Amino acid sequence: MFIVGNAILEDDLADARFACDLEGCRGACCCLEGGRGAPLADDEVTEIERAYPVVRDSLPAEHRAVLERVGLVDGGPGGFATTCVNDRACAFVYYDGEIARCAFERAYLDGRLSWRKPLSCHLFPIRVGRVFHDALRYEQISECMPGRVRGKRDGVRLTSFLREPLTRAYGTQWYAELQARTHRP
Repeated sequence: MFIVGNAILEDDLADARFACDLEGCRGACCCLEGGRGAPLADDEVTEIERAYPVVRDSLPAEHRAVLERVGLVDGGPGGFATTCVNDRACAFVYYDGEIARCAFERAYLDGRLSWRKPLSCHLFPIRVGRVFHDALRYEQISECMPGRVRGKRDGVRLTSFLREPLTRAYGTQWYAELQARTHRP
């Protein structure tokens, strides 16, 4: 383990190679079995409430029905998550052919939202736990094998691929320190 700022990082984050490959994984991280959606910070619940009217019509009818029946989020303060459909898909997923995609991110990229998506989704496959400080770990699920293959093939470091969400979470100075610590010759 190593420390950057107030965050503790697992050693494998330093050298891991990764670059999402949606053609290969088909957005599997948005549809993992388990019944709980993406972990949310408490303040992200408000963002989801603001964003829902913008993304509502881009969601499958089944997802809208679930959201209207059970609500936009699951859990309570300190333990919120996005709602799931059939204990799998995040309710905010839409399908582009066979690929699961985030409706929030689509609206953000189209300029219809200023909030991109939950930070836990943006950081994936890095997961953040909390002990006394944030503890970052690389979650290597089998569904992300295409991303590991692509990252290795193209020489893309996980921390470089996730520059934007890591900077969003911890700031530019923190990210610069991370790069200095992990980009060794």
